[in-house]
Amino acid sequence: MRNLIITNNPTVAEMKDNVLFVDGSAEETLIKVRDFVHVGYELISHPLAASLRMMFSPFRSVILGKKSEQIDAFSAEIIEDSIIKYKRHMDFRRRDTAHGDDYKMIDLILLEAALEEQPLTW
Repeated sequence: MRNLIITNNPTVAEMKDNVLFVDGSAEETLIKVRDFVHVGYELISHPLAASLRMMFSPFRSVILGKKSEQIDAFSAEIIEDSIIKYKRHMDFRRRDTAHGDDYKMIDLILLEAALEEQPLTW
């Protein structure tokens, strides 16, 4: 498997190949991404949402590149900082579960846009 999508969005899991589904929260998804980065995978898409409003989405999908023998320090720093920022924001707000279907769709659209921007790596 050259690339991998880690997601907690069931819509993404049904529609895409090379998906690792996380049956948990957005934070648990970010932690799973961190675990993969720490064994050599690189980040292809940024783990945080595109806007502050999307930060409160209960769904998150992240694209990882191929595994290498060494940890990508840049990816490790980004995912560690992203988890800290996510927790900091969520300490003051709750995730928005009332609009789950909308968030699933937006997450899928953002994922597809990221995939279109990475034709050489995906």
